[in-house]
Amino acid sequence: MRYNNEKLNEFNDYIRYRKVAIIGLGVSNLPLLDYLYEKKANVTIFDEREYNQIPRDIIEKITNYGFMIHFGENCLQQLKNFNVILRSPSCLPTKPELVEEANRGALVTTEVELLMEMCPAKIVGVTGSDGKTTTTSLINSILQKAGYKTFLGGNIGTPLFTKLPEMTPEDIVVLELSSFQLMGMEISPQIAVITNITPNHLNIHKDYQEYIDAKKNIFKYQDENGILVLNYDNEITRECAKEAKGKVIFFSSQTKLDNGYIVDEDVIKECDDKVRKHILNTEDVILRGNHNYQNIATAIAATASLVDTETAVKAIKEFKPVEHRIEFVEEIDGAKWYNDSASSSPSRTLSGLNAFKENIVLIAGGYDKNLDYTPLAKTIVDKVKTLILIGQTSGKIYEVVKNELEKENKNLDIYMCETLEETIPIAKKSANQGDIVLFSPASASFDMFKNFADRGNQFKNLVKDLKSKIG
Repeated sequence: MRYNNEKLNEFNDYIRYRKVAIIGLGVSNLPLLDYLYEKKANVTIFDEREYNQIPRDIIEKITNYGFMIHFGENCLQQLKNFNVILRSPSCLPTKPELVEEANRGALVTTEVELLMEMCPAKIVGVTGSDGKTTTTSLINSILQKAGYKTFLGGNIGTPLFTKLPEMTPEDIVVLELSSFQLMGMEISPQIAVITNITPNHLNIHKDYQEYIDAKKNIFKYQDENGILVLNYDNEITRECAKEAKGKVIFFSSQTKLDNGYIVDEDVIKECDDKVRKHILNTEDVILRGNHNYQNIATAIAATASLVDTETAVKAIKEFKPVEHRIEFVEEIDGAKWYNDSASSSPSRTLSGLNAFKENIVLIAGGYDKNLDYTPLAKTIVDKVKTLILIGQTSGKIYEVVKNELEKENKNLDIYMCETLEETIPIAKKSANQGDIVLFSPASASFDMFKNFADRGNQFKNLVKDLKSKIG
């Protein structure tokens, strides 16, 4: 028998014939078009793109449904007197037009916040500057291995609000949550995870503190029954424990904790009152790199109250890398090529570089998010044999690497390219048998690509084309 979700029923009754604004026709909001039409809401669409930039099928649907539309850079000037405003994550709640409407009494929210408000199932939420997607996917795999019916969503997978009628209290929802989704949120999942916090998205957030505060919303509204999993090695997340209302579980790869989960050389261990129990050898998993071993420890910690350790280990041993995250592409003339397009910040590329002991040919650079590339310089100088740069950040990366080379009195072959296509023959020529070619941009993708997935797919296609030509 279908679960009767009273909260969802009340919301459906409320929005009938009321004025609802959808801001941004992105992935999270598109499924709402059909849903709101079916519930007879009075819908108006706002999108800062121009009319001719919106896909034709979406325009046709909006027209068929009779929704009002406002497009263009100044479209939010028409945002007046709405009952409910569903913003896309990238449209921050601090925008003056949204603040004005909220002060007037409008409900300003997002698809994922509505989901969390009305969800009858337990929710596990994961945020962080790095490792969110792999950790979220690991948690989902562990829960499924244990027999739970799960729904995977948020910043990963499918928007889940329209799946609410299918959910029951026995199910588990697993959400990857970005700072944009968390900002302004006033509800927290029962189990919350913060993998780490380092500077990111500073081209959109007004400052680093705003970014940190957004991340903290993942646990801010928990009660004493909540569980919070934190990275002990990261100063900001370690300090979050002082603000937690519920149980805190730490993980670490640098400190031998008395309680929590640790990566101790090549072994993942559970620590309970200074007793350390061997859980898993890292050589037995497909994932590679210390950052991924931390992700595994995090996922075990997050599911410990729901799944026995033996079942979790079975799921982890079967888990394959998520696409665009140190994803093996091809071996060409003895050199292995990896796609790490999801690494859109210096700290993520640093983790990618540290995942390999071999000589590395690094392809990096992309859209500028106003990040500092200095922390990347020494590792590049120490581990990279050839550096190939593209995109807006190529100059910034070049400068910090050049300064480090001068400081250490070393040399490094560095190439500046206009396109991704140009990097491939240079990388092929530079890579010897046993080397690694790593595409890990340390930057966002929006200067040259639709998104990091488009960037990664283009890289993979170029590498496969190279392989086919060589035979």
